[in-house]
Amino acid sequence: MSARTASRGPSGAGERALAPDLARGSMLLFIALANTVWYLWAAPTGGLTAHPEPEGAPDAAAQFFTMVAVDSRSYPMFAFLFGYGIVRLATRQEAAGADPKDVSALLRRRNLWLLGFGFVHALLLWFGDVLGAYGLAGLVLCWLFLRRRDTTLLVWAGALTGIMVLLSAVGLLGLVFQQTGTEAATSVSDGVDMMAGNIENPSVIGAALGRITVWPVVVLGQGLVGLVVPTVMLLGFWAARHRILEEPGRHLVLLRLVAFVGVPAGWLGGVPTALAQIGVWDRSPGDALAFLDLTAGMVGGLGYVALITLIAHRIQRRGREPGVVLTALTATGKRSLSCYLGQSVLCAPLLSAWGLGLAVHLTSWSMVLFAVGVWLVTVVTAYVLERAGRRGPAEVLLRRLSYRRPLGRQVAGSSDDTDQERTTR
Repeated sequence: MSARTASRGPSGAGERALAPDLARGSMLLFIALANTVWYLWAAPTGGLTAHPEPEGAPDAAAQFFTMVAVDSRSYPMFAFLFGYGIVRLATRQEAAGADPKDVSALLRRRNLWLLGFGFVHALLLWFGDVLGAYGLAGLVLCWLFLRRRDTTLLVWAGALTGIMVLLSAVGLLGLVFQQTGTEAATSVSDGVDMMAGNIENPSVIGAALGRITVWPVVVLGQGLVGLVVPTVMLLGFWAARHRILEEPGRHLVLLRLVAFVGVPAGWLGGVPTALAQIGVWDRSPGDALAFLDLTAGMVGGLGYVALITLIAHRIQRRGREPGVVLTALTATGKRSLSCYLGQSVLCAPLLSAWGLGLAVHLTSWSMVLFAVGVWLVTVVTAYVLERAGRRGPAEVLLRRLSYRRPLGRQVAGSSDDTDQERTTR
């Protein structure tokens, strides 16, 4: 790589927009909630999702909230921020005089290393790794769309959204004429068993082989075939060109529209499956509503981005010094790659059958408490690193590998605009 590519270093603390860091730091809680559901390997599955059959009202309440507000709604937000960060990094490097070809090579290396990070993550800890999916999507979309016109980005994002809406409508029609949900539920149950079987495998080697066998399916399915990640990344490309997260005051109408329509629509789309899961609706939607849930999740994820950006804008308008809570959340956002991987380090060895197997003692509501505890540990750790002026270890490693040069000690506020490579379903 040309030395000119690295001519522009990490963004300083004063340059960072509050919204992306706040969004990533706070929404990593949703990532923990979504992922820990899969560790309930000892409970009988309900067949519709990874959620087990509820054992009482607390379990039903926990599952309903997770399925309506969390599942399939958190990773689109991170994918949007990932796409947003790609463009901001490219813009900053080129503004500093880096050659566009060198910038493209830098982005290509980062995405390839993300695939590598994802492979190791899946091999050692977590089959549902999303880093590989983002890396694959980043490789393809940077190649096809990074330097295309705004109109092209919006047309393709609209076309992909249209396909998802059409598939959702087909699923709804299939549900209307479905006589029984047994076949669909069986199909979903088989898929869940295939994905999560490694968690209940008591063999360390067998579980690792199971994870690495499933990982390519997750990477391809979530990164490209599922359509959500490519769609929101294209929207992230477009939004970054217009600096929507850095300058929310200029885009309040758009942000309010996306927030106040997207969040309720995202929640509403998860209600049918949630009702079926907890037994309120006796018809199993099974595969029929899969794309409706994905589409609603995408809309909800974008709504979360817009809502948190509005909150960040309001905080910044007050002009007050950030308190401990805000500092801790933004510190987590700056180190979201490390915190995401840290969640797996805290969960997999403790909960999986190949580890201590503690999940056998948990149900849905107690797993929610465990997930909150895991997230809080990462928040406290990030806050300590912030106070010490140290970056996240995973961020440091990814940057060194991508830029191909040793880095000096970075202050806490320093980080790439592309530290968006985060997590899961």
